Amino acid sequence: MWAGQEFVEPSDGETLRSLAEGPTRLPCQFRMEGHHVVQVTWYKEGLDGSKEQIITGHHTEGHTEFGRFSGRVYFEKSDPTLNSALVIRTTELSDEGKYICHVSTFPFGNFEAELSLTVWTTPISSLEPVVLVERQQFHVAATCRSVARPSPRLSWDTDLPGQAQNRSSEAGAVSSHFSLHPLRSMNGKKLDCLVWHPTQDHPRRLSNRLVVHYPPDPTISGYDGNWHVGLEQASLQCNGGGNPKAETFTWTRNDGPLPEGVFVQNETLVFNRPLSFSDSGLYQCMAKNYLGPVKAEIEISVAETKKTSFDSLLMIIVGVIVGLLLLLLVISVVLVNHYHKRKNKKLEMELIEKKEQISTLSRQASFRRMNSVSTDHHIQEQGRCRDSRSTLSGGRGGLDTLGRPVLYNTSRRSERIRGRELERDGDREDGMGRMDSVSLDSHLQPIFHPPLHPSLPPYERTADVLRPVNGKAIIPTNDRTQQHLSLDTGYPVLTDEEEEQDRFEDGRGRRSRTEIQGEACDQDSKINSFQMSKALTNNFQYSNGILQPKANPNAILIHPKGQ
Repeated sequence: MWAGQEFVEPSDGETLRSLAEGPTRLPCQFRMEGHHVVQVTWYKEGLDGSKEQIITGHHTEGHTEFGRFSGRVYFEKSDPTLNSALVIRTTELSDEGKYICHVSTFPFGNFEAELSLTVWTTPISSLEPVVLVERQQFHVAATCRSVARPSPRLSWDTDLPGQAQNRSSEAGAVSSHFSLHPLRSMNGKKLDCLVWHPTQDHPRRLSNRLVVHYPPDPTISGYDGNWHVGLEQASLQCNGGGNPKAETFTWTRNDGPLPEGVFVQNETLVFNRPLSFSDSGLYQCMAKNYLGPVKAEIEISVAETKKTSFDSLLMIIVGVIVGLLLLLLVISVVLVNHYHKRKNKKLEMELIEKKEQISTLSRQASFRRMNSVSTDHHIQEQGRCRDSRSTLSGGRGGLDTLGRPVLYNTSRRSERIRGRELERDGDREDGMGRMDSVSLDSHLQPIFHPPLHPSLPPYERTADVLRPVNGKAIIPTNDRTQQHLSLDTGYPVLTDEEEEQDRFEDGRGRRSRTEIQGEACDQDSKINSFQMSKALTNNFQYSNGILQPKANPNAILIHPKGQ
């Protein structure tokens, strides 16, 4: 073959497999550069080397089919000179063999390609079961057969004890025989045949159940051992069993006829009247199938009265126990439910109470914060604290309405009077509640515990220090003389001994009060000192070591009595 001339398909010596009764494609395509194929012819080569013409395709005259292939084959493409593949519509076993694709060209001559075709067939399988009889000799239970190309393989899927014997033939037919000793317990067991073949992805299963026949095995039921005189609707049931099932049943009593009023209905013996003592005896049931009859017996005893059976008593006891358990369960559920309801109610009440307490504490805290920012309240508290703002106010601080420092009577008696007033005021405020205090704070005027009237008192200058003398303030004048002014404080004038005793007691008592109020006073001391310094700077001035009030047209001067 020259360069540029070759068969694209088939490859040299290619073998194809096809399935019987299905289509088969025989490939053939020749390529030649610069020239064309004139004619294509397919041949089938026989065993003796002869060639059988199948079909011919010409580039101008079309194609022609020959012999037994006429109507069974055709070219795959309409122009066989371009693609010469041949298709067999329905493949038969006789189509197996060697095929030749003959290509004629001009002017280069003829070219051929060969391929082989193998035809497979789908397995045709069958299973033939055999009915066995119990106690029969070793016998074939089932036969499985299958025919196909290539020959299939057979196997058995079963739990039965037995042997399999396989046979095969040249035509592709195989068979397998499964044999065993039959027993009634084998009846209905699985005995499946599996067919294996290359044309199948999985083995084909032929399902089967072993059939073993055996005589009847009758049993009698219906007698509970508690038959008594007067019992109605009594009956006996004969369960024949066997394979096939028993076809006829025969009842006898004591190997004789049945009592009067008793009749047979299929396999049942019916007492059509109340029982009596004469119904006692030995009853026989004869069941029969094609393998023969089999007899079953039962002894019937009719008592005078009905007995309480152990089973009935046991059922009663069990019923009572179950009823008590159910009752106990219901009671437990009710008690637990009641307990949880009470507990939930109690928790709910406690929760409401806690919410009310939290709400009250929250309101009180809000009132305290509102009171803490009240200026009037700060002034009142400042009046209660003792600090070092000024010796003029006795360490209590506070300003009058004109912005001047307030003078207090420092005697122990006046302190006790003011303490009682403060306690009464505190009790009254606690009774009215924080809400009332908030509403009153906006209308309160500055509260001052009994001070001396807000005016500049005369003081005595001793070592450049001013001091009050027995309720009177001595202030030096310009001509260095002392002028005594009587300060009406609203309290009786004390003697020197009483003053000394008050100062002694005041020293001890003031420390205890200071410890009680110390924390609040320490917090306000810096603010009060600043306020007092500012008040002294705005209203007083030092001149030659003497503290004198500044000139103020609104000031009120208090002169000694009688002047």
